[in-house]
Amino acid sequence: MDVLTLLGQMLNTTLVFSTALIFAALGGIFSERSGVVNIGLEGLMMFGAFAAAVGGYYAQDAGYAGMAPWIGVLCAMAVGVIGALIHAFASITFKADQTISGTVINFLAAGSTLYLVKLLFEGAGETPLIDGFYKYKVPVLSEIPVLGPGLFNSYPTTYLAIILVIVVYYLLFKTPFGLRLRAVGEHPSAADTLGVNVNRMRYIGVMLSGMLAGIGGATITLTTTGTFAHNTISGQGFIAIAAMIFGKWNPLGAFGAAVFFGFSQAIRNYVQQFGWSQDIPQEFIYMIPYVLTIIVLVSAVGRSSAPSALGQPYDPSKR
Repeated sequence: MDVLTLLGQMLNTTLVFSTALIFAALGGIFSERSGVVNIGLEGLMMFGAFAAAVGGYYAQDAGYAGMAPWIGVLCAMAVGVIGALIHAFASITFKADQTISGTVINFLAAGSTLYLVKLLFEGAGETPLIDGFYKYKVPVLSEIPVLGPGLFNSYPTTYLAIILVIVVYYLLFKTPFGLRLRAVGEHPSAADTLGVNVNRMRYIGVMLSGMLAGIGGATITLTTTGTFAHNTISGQGFIAIAAMIFGKWNPLGAFGAAVFFGFSQAIRNYVQQFGWSQDIPQEFIYMIPYVLTIIVLVSAVGRSSAPSALGQPYDPSKR
């Protein structure tokens, strides 16, 4: 394999691994920009991956094979929003500790999805294999050396994620909605004084995070695994949180961080193709993305500035 082909394939694999992280990190930004810590992204991705696998399977079984992946995505969005509503209800309405509430979402997703898989598929540990998305070549652009096979021969969800980065940036920083969302995450009392419904904006932020994290989970099921099991997500939600923090709660920064973490996962796959890697225990190779995540988080401490009111329940009586 020549160097240019290898670079093109690595770039393409990087985007495949980055896509789920981009969706989940963008979701985290909506929640945390509104002032609600969302450590439950891992669980919300798990809900989404499960819903996409089950929804896609039943759609395929009903004869809608061509639409099955998109039906799976819609199911993932809906279930992700429901999971996020539990977090919103506990942390906004009942003012529970947001970190604990998010942790509960993670445990709830891990237990309930595995239970439902066993219930729906006669005790099996994973859902049946389904046909997911196929890669789509962009005419002309896909013929460009390196960049063509790397960027323009991707899954539909990858193109959607890249477009969404620009849309979310515009929504957050160029529209009245984005201004209100950021205001309730920075100075909720001041926003309330100006007539912004703080709790409603926070509910919207958390629900959007559930919807996007759900799509992130669905992306893994519908592009890389083709099925859902207890280890389908395996820490991707936590890596998305790291991408959000490293990207300083900015969609463009989170995109760059997600691509970096996707690259670290792509390296893990390609390293195993070289002969010299046979002497390295596989466990160490699989540790690469997680070690890099820790290193990046440690280096980001003190350099990232979170929204001022992040993690603080809003009480109008103390205005």
